[in-house]
Amino acid sequence: MLDTRKQIIKGRSVVDDDWSVLKLDEGQAPDTVAVPDGKVIVPVPVWLAQRDALAARAGQHGRIGIWFAPDELATAVQDDLGQFAVIAIDFPKFTDGRGYSIAFNLRRRLHYKGELRAIGDVLRDQLFQMQRCGFDAYATRPDRNIHDAVKGLSVFSETYQASVDQPQPLFRRQARGTEAEHTGSGA
Repeated sequence: MLDTRKQIIKGRSVVDDDWSVLKLDEGQAPDTVAVPDGKVIVPVPVWLAQRDALAARAGQHGRIGIWFAPDELATAVQDDLGQFAVIAIDFPKFTDGRGYSIAFNLRRRLHYKGELRAIGDVLRDQLFQMQRCGFDAYATRPDRNIHDAVKGLSVFSETYQASVDQPQPLFRRQARGTEAEHTGSGA
């Protein structure tokens, strides 16, 4: 089954999306499913099963991306990361937070620099934290207003913890006063 989205949030803007997401129907096997022409984001098992053919296609046109299910590890394709124009992570339910860890690992440990997209049950309330973990594109649920969802990226003006988007915690980012200011004595 080919899922085609009309628009996504990229950065902080709503843009047209020319990528489609390939999802396997019941009974389809990763090694025999036909990957259509065009810009397609394939499941990790399809990439692993058809790696040579898809890698040649990615090298010629840059039109292959992959998507991770929440139970898959980013290290499964770590040697191939440079092949993908986009990596998507599926959130089958908004309560499933495993995708945040996959995104963090892709950005911080595996140093993936390309587009990192959240797909599936993606809601406005999740976008700020997704951004903190390294996502820069969001395919929100089709039954929600995508223009309203953009507001979710700026609901907080400051963060305390370190993450992908801000490697220093707040206490390390704040200017420190002089010793005299802290002790109450001064000249």
